Amino acid sequence: MDLQQVKLVIFDWDGTVMDSIGKIVTSLQLAAARLEMPVPAPEQAKQIIGLSLDPAFRRLFPESTQQERDQLSEHYKDVYLNHDITPTPLFPNAHELFDALRQHGYLLSVATGKARRGLDRMMNETNTEHYFHSSRCSDEAESKPHPDMLQQLLAHHQLEPWQAVMIGDTVHDLAMAQAINMPRIGITHGVHGPADFALHHPSAVVHSLAELRQLLTAS
Repeated sequence: MDLQQVKLVIFDWDGTVMDSIGKIVTSLQLAAARLEMPVPAPEQAKQIIGLSLDPAFRRLFPESTQQERDQLSEHYKDVYLNHDITPTPLFPNAHELFDALRQHGYLLSVATGKARRGLDRMMNETNTEHYFHSSRCSDEAESKPHPDMLQQLLAHHQLEPWQAVMIGDTVHDLAMAQAINMPRIGITHGVHGPADFALHHPSAVVHSLAELRQLLTAS
């Protein structure tokens, strides 16, 4: 990866910027229990983080009907917003990273499995909206690992894939970048680890946002 050519840094949100994995898992489990559907084990639930809700539920509940998935989606949103009190802090050094990248001249963006309303709420609560020049959400593009989100962001900024880098904690993030030959960096404090990332030939693997900052501002 030639950092001299990278102009746009694209972040996944859940598990990459925000430590929200625990809340996603418990909210999903509680939603499934409400509907008397099989409650997924934590490791099962983690594997769908980053996907849009309907494709995620198709993977978790392959025998489910569209009506069941629609109901599950509504219950999941209700539990996540109104009932589950699991904290969702930013990972350490997030603000310092964003400040450093902006000062270094990078454009910053988000490509997330969250819906627009959810991302806007989280950015407002964490005071991070001002760092980002653009974003694409699950209700504005095809679900990961389809590269539609990235293609939209590249078109918005009038850039080529080699002028951007995707940062994510799941194979879904790396797979969508790989699909268009975009440089990609896996971060291990979320769902997946180096062995999982290896299948998608990451440009680098880091273990924290502080390490990511060192990597991207080294030049």
